[in-house]
Amino acid sequence: MTNAQHERGMAWLATADLRPTRQRVTLAALLIGDGNHRHVTAESLFEAAKSQGEAVSLATVYNTLRAFCDVGLVQEVTVDGSKSYFDTNTHDHPHFYWEEDATLTDAPSDQLIISQLPDAPEGAEIASVDVVIRLRSTS
Repeated sequence: MTNAQHERGMAWLATADLRPTRQRVTLAALLIGDGNHRHVTAESLFEAAKSQGEAVSLATVYNTLRAFCDVGLVQEVTVDGSKSYFDTNTHDHPHFYWEEDATLTDAPSDQLIISQLPDAPEGAEIASVDVVIRLRSTS
């Protein structure tokens, strides 16, 4: 990990007032160190950390991603009710889920039009709307 990636990770954590533990800084740098948004699973982030020679457990990765969600640094996108992806782009936007390789990418927001949602049942309010468009190869 470069010094610039490390510094970017530290600054990102500071925006959420999260204590910069070694593990948090490491995972933050892997997530946003190059300035690009990522869609990761806990397992893929764990493998990325391992490949960099970082000593972090899978449980720590899960706990850290949960902490990042709790403070709004990442958003969780659930696919198939069980597979969670963590997205560093926390603005509302739709996603493509690529079935062949089980990856998640951003879909163009400007092409999505939702003209009406159903009324929420009495005593409830709509908290968010997640749009995941499943894709499969046509060839």
